[in-house]
Amino acid sequence: MEENIWSHFGNWWAVALWIVFFAIFLAFIPFYQKSQRKPASVYLAFIIALALEMFGVPLTMYVLTAVLGRQLPEGILWGHTLSSFIGDGGMIGAYICYLLGAILVIWGWRDIYKYYWSKDRTEARMVTQGIYRFIRHPQYTGFLLLTLGMLFEWATLPLLIMWPVLVWLYVRLARREEADMVAQFGSEYVEYRARTGMFLPKPWGKRPPQVKAEPKAALR
Repeated sequence: MEENIWSHFGNWWAVALWIVFFAIFLAFIPFYQKSQRKPASVYLAFIIALALEMFGVPLTMYVLTAVLGRQLPEGILWGHTLSSFIGDGGMIGAYICYLLGAILVIWGWRDIYKYYWSKDRTEARMVTQGIYRFIRHPQYTGFLLLTLGMLFEWATLPLLIMWPVLVWLYVRLARREEADMVAQFGSEYVEYRARTGMFLPKPWGKRPPQVKAEPKAALR
């Protein structure tokens, strides 16, 4: 087992491949917009940090060993997450998160690009079909699932610190975008927001709260 663990490290081709593969998902968001840059930068830093520690050099393990004076067991802040307790079971959770995250990013992009991003502001319409029937920000949910899957696979101290920051950035970004949507679509978006979850679907059968409609602002 120990030989297999150490065979992970020093594979710089795997570092590059991992970064390129997960960075591709950034092509499905409007990265040219200033508001997208901070979350995208933290997401990119997240996947680089994981790739370096999983395939390059186990920096967290070296630092913790120096501080504590002993090496932590595999799966605790280095190695396959929780492997000491459940074997490679954490990797199953990781692959599920990767698959669901990729589906949400691409599926969300398909509808939002077709009906909103590719249109002039006067022609764009509010997207409420497809995956947007259930959640308002499927792509952001997808990015959070992708990074959560990485924690399930190979959690390290830097990743555990960065993941809450990434969640906070996407919540902040989503709220900012929703303020723009209310300004553009008025009460139509307010009603949609009331009946649809932000990152997760609302429980089945739950009736949306009564929301006072806001006046529709003129298009900017």
